[in-house]
Amino acid sequence: MLLATMTMPQVEAALQQTQTVLIPCGSVEEHGPHLPLNTDLLHAQEVAERVAARRAVLVAPPLPYGLCRSTSDHPGTISISAAAVRLLARDVATSLYRMGCRHIIFLTGHAGGTHVAALIEAGEQLLQDFPDIKVAVVNVLDLLREALRQDPTLIQTPGDAHAGEVETAIVLAIRPELVQGTAPAEWPAFPKYILTRQKRRYWPGGVWGDPGPATAAQGLKILEYEVNGLLTVIQHLENFTDSDIF
Repeated sequence: MLLATMTMPQVEAALQQTQTVLIPCGSVEEHGPHLPLNTDLLHAQEVAERVAARRAVLVAPPLPYGLCRSTSDHPGTISISAAAVRLLARDVATSLYRMGCRHIIFLTGHAGGTHVAALIEAGEQLLQDFPDIKVAVVNVLDLLREALRQDPTLIQTPGDAHAGEVETAIVLAIRPELVQGTAPAEWPAFPKYILTRQKRRYWPGGVWGDPGPATAAQGLKILEYEVNGLLTVIQHLENFTDSDIF
């Protein structure tokens, strides 16, 4: 159920079926010379909508901007601060809570470490704000890692992470008209431990992996694994109580 296209009575009726809401989170970020800037959001939104087609769950309008540190010098990237990510995520989730949602899942297609950390901080604050809320932060890259444990042949490129085989396959599967050919394999060469000002100097092409082997069929297979993984997370969250760990 897509919240943005529902009427007020439809929302009231939907809340009688579910208190679970997915909030797709993305970024406006370079994805090499061949993929669109909204690749992360396309990915998260697609997974969320496929989940909603299989079980009763609300899908909130997405949070399209994210914190993009390593790609901040690349043309096209629009980054917001960690504070902005935290506040936006917290405020949106608070409004959904007041609406009647009790199970909040931030589903991020942008896997940057500082971005994900900001979402986790927002979730931790929500746990303090509302004693009966349940929160999960799900990174699609983590869902993929779990899938690879089940099927190591799913991708060919070791360490593929950004605008490479996986994301190219996903966009080929869901929006092939947005894929502008391919790009050479590339990995960043940032110095270990040291923060740099001229980030594009160490990562000129903006690809982390190898887009070459990507296929649309592969993208559909990856999506199916991710959807199944997220369905498991939802079931666990809905049944979860803090007493489970004691």
